[in-house]
Amino acid sequence: MVVGLIILAVITVGVETHIDTSLIAASGYLEPSLLGWQLIYILPVAIVTNDFFISGFWMRTFASKTDRDLLIGTSVATVAITLILGLVGATGLLAAWTGAYPGDPPQSGSIAFFLLLGQLPAWVVGIVLVMTVSLSTAAFDSLQSGMVSTGSNDLFRNKLNFWWIRAAVVIIIVPVVVVALESPSILQIYLISDLVSASSIPVLVIGLSERCYWWRGFEVVIGGLGGLLTVFIFGTIYYGNAQEGAYLLLLENGLYGDDWSAFGAFVAAPVGGLLWGFGALVLRLTFQWSQAKLKGHRFDALDRPPPAQPSFYTGHHVSVEELDPDREQVYTQGTTDIKGKFF
Repeated sequence: MVVGLIILAVITVGVETHIDTSLIAASGYLEPSLLGWQLIYILPVAIVTNDFFISGFWMRTFASKTDRDLLIGTSVATVAITLILGLVGATGLLAAWTGAYPGDPPQSGSIAFFLLLGQLPAWVVGIVLVMTVSLSTAAFDSLQSGMVSTGSNDLFRNKLNFWWIRAAVVIIIVPVVVVALESPSILQIYLISDLVSASSIPVLVIGLSERCYWWRGFEVVIGGLGGLLTVFIFGTIYYGNAQEGAYLLLLENGLYGDDWSAFGAFVAAPVGGLLWGFGALVLRLTFQWSQAKLKGHRFDALDRPPPAQPSFYTGHHVSVEELDPDREQVYTQGTTDIKGKFF
């Protein structure tokens, strides 16, 4: 469907639209700008960190049979997405160069694609809209499946009836739809979530490495909250007052302000999160070392933990039956629940 949409749009746009060459230089879109250079950093940080929270991506990751299959799949998807986003993004330039954008009265740049679409024949518009709605529904379906999987496995450890999880997801969707309809800017909602992920994901991925076995949940929580606090501190210093610093957490000015506020926020979030995380690590180790000295026991906060048993991931007991070919006896080995350490 995506390929069909791209082919149809490319052919019809190429045939039906007419570029006014005088508008190319006048638009200034081919000239370097402060915002353009800032987005080279902001968009990769925002998108990559935010993708860690998309359950659909993790579901596909875990569905890969081998690491090689995962590498091939992600490589093909990267090429396809790059081409698709390049073509869709170019519609903004075409809308400006054909005179469809900004229009009269001036319209928001976020709907430049639809302004360009309005110049195409009605039958093309209908097909494109149907395909767009279908693609959005498919993406929404993946999101709902990810929410059900996360709620069932991660939150309730598969102990709650599956239908209750599905009902809870349906209930959660209601306020989400209301917020989406009432919000003045959907982009702002995305940016807020991007800022949260940019502050919390860097300190989280440290704990995914087996070499960083000394990293605990305490550092992740403090680092994530500290990253947001750092954004507030940066905004307060940059604007000169705390109220504007608080507004920067909500990115009230979006990405298109002619200043360094958004760029600074997306630098302060991950850097501040890491600094607060390592500060929390030092604080925790100091406290645990002091406790060990006071109580007279060995300081073991930096000891490498034993290999995790399956119960560490499943949250319940696992029985493993092994057949000894020499003795022809069956042994049952039980494992106990292992909980991750927060502090």
